Formats: sequence, structure tokens, C-alpha cells
Amino acid sequence: MCTQSSRTREGILAYTNALSAYKETRIRTAGQGQLIIMLYDEAVKQLDTALELMGLNNQEKDPARIERIGRAIVKSQDIFTELMVSLDFEQGGEIAKNLFALYTWFNKELLESHMSQDISRVTAVRNMAKELRGAWGEIAAKTSAEGRPAEGINIAG
Repeated sequence: MCTQSSRTREGILAYTNALSAYKETRIRTAGQGQLIIMLYDEAVKQLDTALELMGLNNQEKDPARIERIGRAIVKSQDIFTELMVSLDFEQGGEIAKNLFALYTWFNKELLESHMSQDISRVTAVRNMAKELRGAWGEIAAKTSAEGRPAEGINIAG
């Protein structure tokens, strides 16, 4: 016997599985530059979530909200760490060194901002990440138009 509720759950599960498969395929088939852009997009999205929740928390404190803020910040830190370990210092030279220092600063700022619930620090990191995302977008567009991969980062590890 199939109830309306079980059909709804099955539909939601099928949608979730299809969405998950789409995302996985998108990641597997993306070029190196596109992967970097996807990482920046997710970091900015997580920081936007943290900022929204921090703003709400300034109006009315909620322990559950603080936990959600923490998860969003940690996800962003994980992304910046992934970008750090993916840098190719041989090919990237000074740019790779500067990006490493910047990602290190991002993670430090996010850690300290989470402890103090400092919106301005999260905003600063978010804005810089958004700016870097734009720069990587230009690099990816230029290098794909020229038919060569972006240098200085190795997403494969």
C-alpha cells in the first residue's frame, strides 16, 4: 500500500539523488579554473549565510543559530584550506605564495570573528573572496579561450 506521504518522500529522495548526481557530474567534468570558481562561489555563499545569521543573532540571541554560524564559517575555512593545499608553488611562484598568505589570513580572521561574532571581519573576508572569484573568472575565461589550463594551482592534489 502506497500512501501519499510515502510517494512524496520517494519523490523528494529521487529529486535529491538527481540533484546530487548532477552536482557530482558538474564537478567531475569542470575544468581546473571552473573548479576554483565553484570553490569561491561556495565560500562566498557560506559567508553570506554566516553574515545573515550573525545579523539575526544581534537582534535576538539563539544558541542554535550560533551553531549554524559556526558550521558556515567552518565550511568556508575548509574551502580556503583546500585552495591552500592546491597551490602549485613551482608554477605559481610569487602569486601562489601571496595566495597562500591570503588564505591563511582568511582562516585566521574567520576563526577570530566566529569567537567574537564580529560581522565586520567576516564581511571583509567575504568581499575579498568575492573579488578573487571575479579575478579567477576572468583568468578561466581567458585561458579556456586560449585553450590552455590556468597555472599556479593543482586541484588534483
